[in-house]
Amino acid sequence: MIAWIRISLALVVVVLLTAVLLPVQLISNRFGWRLSWYLPRWWHRVTHRLLGVRIIVHGTIETHRPLLIVANHSSWKDIIVLAAVADVVFIAKSEVKSWPVFGWLARWQRSVFIERERRRETGAQVNEVAKRLADGEIVVLFAEGTTSDGNRVLGFKSSLFGAAASAVAASPTGDVAIQPVAIAYTHAHGLPLGRYFRPLAAWPGDTTLTPHLFGVLKEGAIDVQVCFGETIIYDGNSNRKKVTRQVEDQVRRMLSEQLHGARD
Repeated sequence: MIAWIRISLALVVVVLLTAVLLPVQLISNRFGWRLSWYLPRWWHRVTHRLLGVRIIVHGTIETHRPLLIVANHSSWKDIIVLAAVADVVFIAKSEVKSWPVFGWLARWQRSVFIERERRRETGAQVNEVAKRLADGEIVVLFAEGTTSDGNRVLGFKSSLFGAAASAVAASPTGDVAIQPVAIAYTHAHGLPLGRYFRPLAAWPGDTTLTPHLFGVLKEGAIDVQVCFGETIIYDGNSNRKKVTRQVEDQVRRMLSEQLHGARD
């Protein structure tokens, strides 16, 4: 009973907060105000606490601009976590638009949606990402192209780094900073995530959103480690596939260190 009271209160607060911030965000989006860059962070900072997610940050975010953050991806919670840590926008697959709640929030946060099956539109979408980067926005790329089980990193797709290559020409500095970031869900109620709690970390494709969301709300005590890695500078002489492997190796190593450390 207590858990359901807490869940109800959390949902009420999120709804009220959204009702207050959403009109301001939509107006900011409409007129191109920079407030639209920062407002989502306030929403996510409140929301992650209501979900019971505690964020522990390792390292610091790169100050060089343009900046592309490349991270592993295991759950919808990754978006809330990263957006609570920094003022970011996301590159998302087009299917996200149709997701309940999160599709709407993704549009609100000015995500760039990629139609991977429609190659004719890919160029315009990559150019949009490049423009965002050149304008100084921090763009997040989940380079696996899908969600993992949270225990490992899937192979990064070098084709998704095309936005960084396209942004080099428009960059005021003639390059783009790429910072690897590992997101590791390590504890529930202070205990290392084992087989029982692991589904709280990842969101498998065969699990519907609503039961998974309520499962997270019911537990209400999850620790997530956000690790900022060593920045790689991408310029006109960079090899996209080589940079992809370097970023992937860093994310894989940081994730492994956090997960193994949690089990020790």
